[in-house]
Amino acid sequence: MKTVNYVLGGLGGQGILFMTKIFATTALNKGYNILGAETHGMAQRGGSVVSHLRIGDTKSSLIRAGSADFLISMDESEAYRYLPYLKKGGKLFANALVDAFPDKRVAAFLEKMQIESRAMEASKTAMELGSPKSTNLAMIAFYSAFGQGPLSADDLRATVDTISPGSFKEKNLKIFDTCYGVGKKMI
Repeated sequence: MKTVNYVLGGLGGQGILFMTKIFATTALNKGYNILGAETHGMAQRGGSVVSHLRIGDTKSSLIRAGSADFLISMDESEAYRYLPYLKKGGKLFANALVDAFPDKRVAAFLEKMQIESRAMEASKTAMELGSPKSTNLAMIAFYSAFGQGPLSADDLRATVDTISPGSFKEKNLKIFDTCYGVGKKMI
């Protein structure tokens, strides 16, 4: 399998490492090799957090600039910060206002690099569903609706079902299903 590179970015406390765990566990369950790396920075104080996940046969855990297939960001400003990791033709998914993303100052770069960008107000949706700390699950589900990459929506949902603690399972699956539906409506 060709290596598929994911960069997951956000701020401390937004659940970037949990997102990475869901993607990595799903990949392992499908029999894929994985390598990953995380940088925490000032995570405890809301600082930048980035995780690299490589699915397939690779020898390095870090993703070079210009080689990520996917960037999934929990924060609009962090999406811009990690944009240089995306390769030409890469895919960007951001927790941002749909009508205001991407910023006009970035749109020309995205067009030049043929980067497809998608946004969802994941924080707002998670809050409306009574689980503001589940924005990370909302973004995973949103990403999965577009059917891109080696991990299907069914595979990711099954992992969420398996690793969610009993008391959170029903709410986590409701968030997943709702945000998957938001993405599907955009296709």
